[in-house]
Parts: sequence; C-alpha cells; structure tokens
Amino acid sequence: MNSDKIIKGTYKPDDVTLLLKDVTDLVTPVTTEEKERLIQSGTHYSELLQKEWEPSDDYLEFYRKTLDHFSPVISQLVATVSAEIIKDKWENTVLVSLARAGTPIGILIKRYIKYRWDIDVPHYTISIIRDKGIDKNAMNYIVEKHGEKWIQFIDGWTGKGTIKEQLDNSLAQYHKETGHHIKPDLAVLSDPARVADKWGTREDVLIPNACLNANVSGMLSRTFLKDGIIGEKDFHGCARIEGDNDFTYTFIDKVVDNFSKIKTVRMKGDSVLCEYAGVKYLFNEKEKEITPQEEIKEIVKVQGLPSAKHCKPSIGEATRVLLRREPWKILISDKAENLEDVKLLCVLAKEKGIPIESYPLKNYKAVGLIKVLH
Repeated sequence: MNSDKIIKGTYKPDDVTLLLKDVTDLVTPVTTEEKERLIQSGTHYSELLQKEWEPSDDYLEFYRKTLDHFSPVISQLVATVSAEIIKDKWENTVLVSLARAGTPIGILIKRYIKYRWDIDVPHYTISIIRDKGIDKNAMNYIVEKHGEKWIQFIDGWTGKGTIKEQLDNSLAQYHKETGHHIKPDLAVLSDPARVADKWGTREDVLIPNACLNANVSGMLSRTFLKDGIIGEKDFHGCARIEGDNDFTYTFIDKVVDNFSKIKTVRMKGDSVLCEYAGVKYLFNEKEKEITPQEEIKEIVKVQGLPSAKHCKPSIGEATRVLLRREPWKILISDKAENLEDVKLLCVLAKEKGIPIESYPLKNYKAVGLIKVLH
C-alpha cells in the first residue's frame, strides 16, 4: 500500500484504516444539475464527483435536535447488531465498512465491541460501486492481512437492496478470479429492504448520518472509479472536501455517550420496545402484506416512472435524493407524517422547494423520486 496515495480525512486512525486513493487534485467536481444530466445521459455516477451541498444554519439547528433525539435509538441499534456480529465471529471479527455511509457506523460498532467485550477489532473502509463492483485491490490487502473467513461488511441502512446484490455478485466474481471464498455478510442498522444478514431493526429508521454528506463522513466525497485516474493497482478513489462544518465526531461521540444507558429490549408481540436514556422507541418487525421489492414496483407504476432507478426508498435514500440528485417529489407514509423520523427530511424538502405527498407506504416511511430529464 502506497501511503502517499491514501486519502486522509478527519477520521481518527485508531477508528478506521481508509483503503481509498486520494483523487482530490485529479477530479473537478460538477454541479448537481450537471451530474443529473450526465447520469441520465449514460455516464456512470462513479466517474463523477459533485460539489457538496452546504447545509443552512436552520437545517443544522434542526439536525442537532434530531441527533439529540435519535442518538439513543442509534446506540441501541449499534448494540443489537454488534451482538450479532460477536456471536458469529467473536474476537476474529474484521470490520469492513462500505464507503461512505458505512464508515461512521463501522466506527460505532468497533467502539461498542471494545466497550462491551473489550475486544479491539480491525476496521477498514473500502469502496463498492453499483454495476462496477467491489474494490478488488482493497479486498486483496485485507485478505493478505487477516484471511478470508472473518470479514464482516458494514453499511448504514438498506433501501432497495442494490448494494447487497452488488456485494453478492462482486464476491462471487472475486472467488472465481482469486479462489478466495468471502461470505457476502452484510450488517446494517436499519434493513427495511429485508436483505441484510445482520441488522439492528428491519424498520425504516432515521440514521442521522444520512442527513448530511461529507460533513458527517470524515469530510470525504463519495468513492470514484474512472480509467486514467484510477490505475490497475490503485484503490478506488475519494476526494477531500474543504469546509468548517465537520460534524463527524459530533455524531459518533453523541451515540457513544449513550452506550452506558442502553437497557434491556422487551418483546411485545411482533414489535420490539426499546427503553433507555428516557426514550421509548417501538420497532415494528412484523412482515408486511407486500414485500419491499413488490412495493417499489408498484410505486414506479403508479408514479409513471421509467424505471426503479428513479425511485429511492427509505428515509436515508430519500434524504440522499434531496442532497445529491435532482428530486421530483418526496413520498411520506401516511402513518409516519407526524413522526420524528421524517421531520428533518420534510424540513430539507421544504427548504429546497420539493413537493411532499402522503402515500400509503408499507415497508418504508419515505421514498424519494428523482426527476426524469427529457
């Protein structure tokens, strides 16, 4: 590994090892409008970096209130999924977060494992890109250091389940090419798509680091892959984002502060009632009358969209539509309109002038729809 090429964000080295090439001075960011036009004209999103959105003071104030409310919830989800990981892999665990949203979650899981079991597990961040696959050079690096058996992939949440499908396909191809058999074992905090192997909950829950871009992700961009910039032996790329609004450790530390306050989870039928730090939160784990995949197809048909690529389900993905794409409108579950989960999403939609519609969602609390450019 050529350390001169490795990106240096604002993450602490003890928290994560970044296996990403620094392309900061090699790529010119485009505007959101330019990015959307290029993507819908056939350019792959991984060949573009966009100018990062700067949150307004009003939005940041609402974000802080949301973080205060949800940090105990996130602590509980981290504890739940960490227990599943330790039960499966114990001290052999090697955490591999999928950049960029997975990285803060991987840090929280690493921190909780150390807090609860006094085990210091290694943690890496690597790139996986839809349609192009996982970073094979990064995988080779990890396998050479730790072997292939104990790797646990980490992401924040699932939307349609696209990244899980990509992980499955990438590791099957990696096995053919290298002979290494790595289980596509994915752990997330929130799994409304019902595709992850380990999860904190299968309810669509607000994960606060979905509410900001680089500002809560070590001041790093999305990952990048383009011939001529990323060489055959390079890790996938990533750029540093300049700015003063770095809330990465505001998020991480706030969640970690609640580790000592987590109490027992009580079962109530098909739901899980979490009580801790003065907050009660009910997770509904019951199977719905329609699968997430069927619901997405139905939304695409009812909304007259050309394909599922224009439909981004889950609170996290709907927020990403507002932050990084050209949104058409936001659908909010008619049962979630007054819940804390969607308030920040609605604030952002109103700030950007994007319509919000009530919709009878079953598996999700929100869905973002991307504008079709003709």
